[in-house]
Amino acid sequence: MRKILYAASECVPFIKTGGLADVVGSLPKNFDKRYFDVRVILPKYMCIPWEYREKMNYLTHFYMDIGSRKQYVGLFEMEYDGVQFYFIDNEYYFNGFTPYGDVKWDIEKFCYFCKAVLSALPILNFRPDLIHCHDWQTGLIPVFLKDSFQADLFFRGIKTVMTIHNLKFQGVWDMKTIQSFTGLPDYYFAPDKLEAYKDANMLKGGLVYADAITTVSNTYAEEIKTPFFGEGLDGLLSARSHDLRGIVNGIDYHEYNPETDPYIKKQYNVENFRREKIKNKRDLQEQLGLEQDDKKFMIGIVSRLTDQKGFDLVAYMMDEICQLDVQVVILGSGEWQYENMFRHYDWKYANKVSSNIYYSEDLSHRIYAGCDAFLMPSRFEPCGLSQLMALRYGTVPIVRETGGLKDTVEPYNEYEGRGTGFSFRNYNAHEMLNTIRYAEGIYTHKKREWNKIIERGMQADFSWEQSAHKYSDMYDWLIG
Repeated sequence: MRKILYAASECVPFIKTGGLADVVGSLPKNFDKRYFDVRVILPKYMCIPWEYREKMNYLTHFYMDIGSRKQYVGLFEMEYDGVQFYFIDNEYYFNGFTPYGDVKWDIEKFCYFCKAVLSALPILNFRPDLIHCHDWQTGLIPVFLKDSFQADLFFRGIKTVMTIHNLKFQGVWDMKTIQSFTGLPDYYFAPDKLEAYKDANMLKGGLVYADAITTVSNTYAEEIKTPFFGEGLDGLLSARSHDLRGIVNGIDYHEYNPETDPYIKKQYNVENFRREKIKNKRDLQEQLGLEQDDKKFMIGIVSRLTDQKGFDLVAYMMDEICQLDVQVVILGSGEWQYENMFRHYDWKYANKVSSNIYYSEDLSHRIYAGCDAFLMPSRFEPCGLSQLMALRYGTVPIVRETGGLKDTVEPYNEYEGRGTGFSFRNYNAHEMLNTIRYAEGIYTHKKREWNKIIERGMQADFSWEQSAHKYSDMYDWLIG
């Protein structure tokens, strides 16, 4: 039996700010329980909903040196969906209305969390064969494990994996401050360890000391070895390229299932979508006050409205897009310039554009089910989940070839009759517009071909079971 511990700063259903939470919440329950005992350890935030906090059982507590202070470490546990969860309790660090806030404060509390995770293991009487660390918030676990914890036989031989979900966030602060938080000796604050560009970098520490590194798609694993995507760590990632692999995230095929989805007007599947999917489009047009017309090419966007997601390209081409026989439905919030841009086009093209500047779970499902195409022109995208949901619902993705978008959407080839979506290579607004025009042309004039694209997309398998299988192979390889 392989014993694996996932250490992370967030996890569905307890606390979520991004895709990291989906991975940590979904992967552990998809391993074969005959061979893998996968458990998860998280901070016990005050902002975790009470319905979960009241079910947590207090186990014990102890005190731990962190910097120049002794800090309380409370241990709680609960089982959820067949997975054992542990929670590190400390109200000094984990109070507040959100899991993250001021950067310096976040760095201090996750230094504490990393040390508390390791210190708790002997008390929990759980010795993992491998600790799977996620993003910078857990980057010091491999470092601590190689430092003072090596004196204890209990910890010797424990392997670590570091997963990069988004390289943009690294946990960077000045060396003196991080050294005071961690109590690590000067030895670790050198350019080949935690030091990066005269500061200390928690993610870098994890990448140097982990036994293996993963990220959330094959293409992103290659991209981050280049200066453009590498965020200053491309040299280190190139040096460790033989230990670096990409494994694409999945989505929950029970939650995102057009055959059983309670949010949508008409359930459908790969057998009957030609007849039934259109009913969701009509419902969406009616709900959003758009012109009721089956023939309009309806493009959906469900996203954070940020630079990373490519909305500067959309802003540049929105007038041209609206000259086509299309409707555009937007759901999301983010940077004010993009919120206002979409509000403006909603006003300017009221019968063509519906801008919903907020987030709604039920409307997101209706957009995935009701639209004909789904636009994701991202500048970079480590994995991306929206295109997987669109494929699942038979809504054809139009994406830029980067990161996980390139790995999961096969571009349509009209000569070979292949492909599950449409893509463009360069970060260029005219290329994006031409790809949208091409997709609209296929939708309008080659309906049989369009339906075959939908069919191939709906038959693709991007469930968590697929991801878990690849992680299982890696764990077996590492543990030996």
